[in-house]
Amino acid sequence: MAQVSIIIPCYNEEKTIHLLLESLLEQTYPVEEMEVIISDGNSQDKTREVIRLFQADHPQLIIKMVENPRRNIPSALNTAIKNASGEFIVRLDAHSVPDKNYIQFCLKDLQSGKGDNVGGVWDIRPSNASLMAKCISIGAQHRLGVGDARYRYTTEAGEVDTVPFGSFYRSLFERVGAFDETLLTNEDYELNVRIRKSGGRIWLNPAIRAVYFSRPDLHALAVQYWRYGLWKWRMLRLNPGTLRWRQALPPVFVLSLSILFIGALFNPFFRILFATEILFYLISLILGTLPESFRNHDLRIGPGVCAAIMTMHIAWGAGFLWSMVKSIFVR
Repeated sequence: MAQVSIIIPCYNEEKTIHLLLESLLEQTYPVEEMEVIISDGNSQDKTREVIRLFQADHPQLIIKMVENPRRNIPSALNTAIKNASGEFIVRLDAHSVPDKNYIQFCLKDLQSGKGDNVGGVWDIRPSNASLMAKCISIGAQHRLGVGDARYRYTTEAGEVDTVPFGSFYRSLFERVGAFDETLLTNEDYELNVRIRKSGGRIWLNPAIRAVYFSRPDLHALAVQYWRYGLWKWRMLRLNPGTLRWRQALPPVFVLSLSILFIGALFNPFFRILFATEILFYLISLILGTLPESFRNHDLRIGPGVCAAIMTMHIAWGAGFLWSMVKSIFVR
């Protein structure tokens, strides 16, 4: 029986799943004490073929593939946990690559009692070689883009409100319950809310690191952050009072722009306010991202990072507001 079960929700990840499996094979934690459970939502690309070939070449790593007919992340995670045999559960994503000591460090902090959910820091990388992909990866870990989401940039260990992926004692789910399958995004944050309410702690250790591949273009980024905002409101309806300032600013910004834009159609004063807000926002972005151009020796980086952060803010805020308005009229 494995001591640690690594659970992975998966759908159409042929480009990155091999990198993840290789990184698990190279872990400093003993491979004979690990099992990998991939919960696949009937991938339509070559994901399953890649997994089968890897399994045939590396039989020393136990890999189980289970079906996820609902094809969403929380159901994938719950299905994987039901099929897990380990005392410890470590969650990873199919488009991530953990450092070789990832599992060892997670279990060390769990066993020492530092947290009920232990996680680390994302090392965000571009998903392809394009300039925009690089700018998105920079924007996704920039303080202007993510606020106080410490798992994207911090170098100090400590208690936080959430961590990416996460590692747990299996018994934790018997105490606080499984992932909420009514939330198609923010399921990890909602679980962390329940952990904290039960008296548990969420612990972030920056020595625990994993590469995470960001979205390749602005359209994909906008879709991602729209979903984040949309499901954040639905999560807040279940857990009022858990909103952080970094999550509140985008919808407030989008709402203010919308109100001022409508007012500007009828009143010159509102036109001044609308132009002032946009100008102040753009100046803040330019000043905040200008150092990235010099750091990367490319003057195109600054504008690209600005575009990425703007996309994140507006898409997240618009998704949040749309979900809030929709909830008023549709039960």
